[in-house]
Amino acid sequence: MKITFTGKNIELTEGLKAAVEDKLSKLDKYFAPDTVAKVTMSVEKERQKIEVTIPVKGGIIRSEQVSDDMYVSIDLVQEIIERQLKKYRNKIIDKKQNVESFTKAFVEDPFEEEEEIKIVRTKKFDIKPMYAEDACIQMELLGHDFYVFINAETDQVNVAYKRKGNTYGLIEPEI
Repeated sequence: MKITFTGKNIELTEGLKAAVEDKLSKLDKYFAPDTVAKVTMSVEKERQKIEVTIPVKGGIIRSEQVSDDMYVSIDLVQEIIERQLKKYRNKIIDKKQNVESFTKAFVEDPFEEEEEIKIVRTKKFDIKPMYAEDACIQMELLGHDFYVFINAETDQVNVAYKRKGNTYGLIEPEI
């Protein structure tokens, strides 16, 4: 696996790069050699954050970890990705288009049956056009972490969501 590094408010020392390469090399057994992992490390106040994004055909595998120590964050991010791969292995491999992104051993390895995802409730609601700021207010009033709405500016379905640090995000479809 190839790794590309980006740093925000942090000097990417050889020690940090070596620690990331050491941890992510444990994932080599899952991915094809030409797979590229994008690593972004940043520091905001006391928060040491690492984001690892691995694009694969048909989707992405991603983990983001924050702690007071960058080396702890690096350890955690590798563990999370490995757990995701093991947990969703069957679903990833069942979608045959993804197979070339992974090693033959990972694809052919006998697998444990994991718990099936069960949808236990379906909600229907009236969806009205509104501005993103209004959707955030509505989300707060409802006490939810996200809110689905039709954007009054674009006439498309969007999702407003609450982020860490009392900020908001907006998901818009790319057409």
